[in-house]
Amino acid sequence: MANVAVYNMEGKEVDKIELNDSIFGVEINEHLVHMAVLQQLANKRQGTQKAKTRSEVRGGGRKPWRQKGTGHARQGSTRSPQWTGGGVVFAPTPRDYSFKLNKKEKRAALKSALTSRVVENKFVVVDELKMDEIKTKKFAEVLKNLNVEKALVVLNDMDEKVIASAANIPTVKTSQINELNVFDVLKYDTVVVTKAAVATIEEVYA
Repeated sequence: MANVAVYNMEGKEVDKIELNDSIFGVEINEHLVHMAVLQQLANKRQGTQKAKTRSEVRGGGRKPWRQKGTGHARQGSTRSPQWTGGGVVFAPTPRDYSFKLNKKEKRAALKSALTSRVVENKFVVVDELKMDEIKTKKFAEVLKNLNVEKALVVLNDMDEKVIASAANIPTVKTSQINELNVFDVLKYDTVVVTKAAVATIEEVYA
């Protein structure tokens, strides 16, 4: 089991905890991590792109000129793809890009992502994150004390003051255990987790 330091909001080390190897010490499966990120991005796509094929464009019902004797190439319609205002050859149509990963694969990918953050020393545990008031400046100071800039802050429960204080910092995202996903873990340089959240993650994913 990996030993990790626990810091307070002033950035001082106050404790040490052991992380569960079945979550934070697994063999990193890069393929599954890649698939999980791909799935999240694909599922976000609207898929509403659309252009008209030659059967959908208006007009072009009449042959523009007779078949022979004009010197022009033969044409059957002014809405053929080579004409201005014509249809598109392989036009995009609305489609669903989403695909599924099973529960086991999703869990394995998340464990791999969390392990990679622990291995790279980009996993910071805080004894608690509490704010007396909604104050972006104060929250920014906490991150500075922890020597963190671009961070995913994982909370154990819905703390409105912390979430609102972090909301205006563009390089920070707050997340709860049930929202934890591979894309966010990898997108933000550092994962900042409360001690209580670590316990819940171990409970849920072990």
